[in-house]
Amino acid sequence: MVSDKINILKTKLPKDVVLVAVSKTKPIETILEACSKGHLDFGENKVQELVQKQENLPKNIRWHMIGHVQRNKVKYIAPFVYLIHGVDSLRLLNEINKQGKKNNKTINCLLQIHIAKEENKFGFDIQEIKEFIENKQYELWTHVKIVGVMGMATFTENKNLVKQEFEQLKSYFDELKPFFSKEFKIISMGMSGDYKEAIEAGSNMVRIGSSLFGRR
Repeated sequence: MVSDKINILKTKLPKDVVLVAVSKTKPIETILEACSKGHLDFGENKVQELVQKQENLPKNIRWHMIGHVQRNKVKYIAPFVYLIHGVDSLRLLNEINKQGKKNNKTINCLLQIHIAKEENKFGFDIQEIKEFIENKQYELWTHVKIVGVMGMATFTENKNLVKQEFEQLKSYFDELKPFFSKEFKIISMGMSGDYKEAIEAGSNMVRIGSSLFGRR
């Protein structure tokens, strides 16, 4: 059962590391089984699938949007999303703030920073973030709470490269932390194939799917 795999993995993780079970493409029944045994953090990467699942599952689930988010789809998840991981542009931040205001809520977000060698991965360049901090642009986002950073390492067998990229993200987190509120404390990095390296580098939130639910 998935709940057994989740609980076994949790016992192996440091106590301060949050496990986000990546449930994309998996049926509602599987998530419900895991939820019934006490696991509440689930991640989805498609807005439509996330909305459908949220409508049909317990309302105490903490839904993490871990995929790339198009601005025109933010409105569908704004009323309920717990944390948006892949915030990778100023325009997206502006839209999240707009939808947060409409729903009279503050939406938790992670700044996705590009750390991989692959160009097709999304994310801010660290210099872009420094610029909007310097311009105090973030003060306009009254309905956005930036609570940390997220990153994806290069998809490679080279564990040394992966480790270096994770360490880079941790150093960016340390550099940015003084500019944000005390809630800026999440480093979301590490998936099924590299979460151990991520935790060694300082991750306190891992996004794991295939190790728990099987290959898609």
